[in-house]
Amino acid sequence: MTAEGFLEGRRLQMARGVMLQCIMGGYPPARFYGCDDGDLALVPDSAQIHRLPWSQQPRALAICDADELTGESSSLSTRSQLKAVIARYTAIGLAPVVATELEFFVFAPNTDSTQPFQPPKGLDGRREEGHSAFSVSSNNGLRPFFREVYECMAALGLPRDTFMHEMGVSQFEINLLHGDPLLLADQTFLFKHLLKEVALKHGLIVVCMAKPLAHTPGSSMHIHQSIVEIGTGRNVFSDETGQPSATFRHFIGGQQAGMADFTALFAPNVNSYQRLCHPFASPNNACWSHDNRAAGLRIPASLPVARRVENRLPGADANPYLAIAASLACGLYGIEHQLEPDEPVQGEFQVPDKLSLPCTLHAALERLKRSQLAMELFGKEFIEGYIASKTLELTSFLDEITPWERRVLAAQA
Repeated sequence: MTAEGFLEGRRLQMARGVMLQCIMGGYPPARFYGCDDGDLALVPDSAQIHRLPWSQQPRALAICDADELTGESSSLSTRSQLKAVIARYTAIGLAPVVATELEFFVFAPNTDSTQPFQPPKGLDGRREEGHSAFSVSSNNGLRPFFREVYECMAALGLPRDTFMHEMGVSQFEINLLHGDPLLLADQTFLFKHLLKEVALKHGLIVVCMAKPLAHTPGSSMHIHQSIVEIGTGRNVFSDETGQPSATFRHFIGGQQAGMADFTALFAPNVNSYQRLCHPFASPNNACWSHDNRAAGLRIPASLPVARRVENRLPGADANPYLAIAASLACGLYGIEHQLEPDEPVQGEFQVPDKLSLPCTLHAALERLKRSQLAMELFGKEFIEGYIASKTLELTSFLDEITPWERRVLAAQA
């Protein structure tokens, strides 16, 4: 839209079906979004209008809510779904607080999709081979790229906590500061957009796939969650003596009750399960533990005021609005129904069958399809539309024959 049109308040409308567009560009049948495929109104959030600092031509980006023309929030909008979950907390005097940890890879341009990704050449002319985890070295030659990333983050008002080189080849992680869930979802979305745009300026590509390289750790989007009392700001996960509260236990119980049903929301793509089924601290379970990275729900070591639950299931490819909404909705369900969690696990442990999660997109979608909890928390229209869109993507993947099949199976009798 032109700046003049935006400043005049001109309404931007978009077909409802676009909300269910799959990643290849197609759409499920119109019955999932209304056979008329009528319009939604895109209503900009006045707090999320940003001049894009990496663009030479003056441009701005406005994060919008997708509303029905009657003024109601669209149930097909993941941002609207997150706002609805937050409102349910507000109604009982509570406010969730979250932080996201996003991992990503920085690669050289990949013009041939049949070939593996490669890290960019370093200052010594060589490509990183995976020996730089948590290193302070700048041999990878990415300092100019990260310098502009930091500058653009500051220009967009994105506060950063820590950056580090992660375990994978040319893999990095950012920790965003904790705060309001909607704000953190917006910031995570903006940061991923920023990364990709700045990378292109520097002749690089940023990849937020869950598992872009074989034999290498995948990329997660861990979600740290706590709940405070509105008015006092007290962390209700700790009682007056600083010990874990009943609310804390019930929140974990709700997470455990919903993680299997919502795996398709935390792990939305075929590739997501490459990360979960070849775990490098990427647990595919609903166990909980005190500071054990093999558990899907980890309680980091902290003071009572900072007691929180880390959901380690979502990958970097997850929609931040939907992943945060699903995780918080599970916790609230546990609080409302006073669900008790299983006993915490420590050290090496066997995952009980009831706490194991789907390990393929097909299995996850089948679980979501049968979930009454999903229908209750997100509504029939959204869940059925989401499944329809993701089924198109899964079918598209299964329509292709992979190099592994040609290499290994062609010579078989």
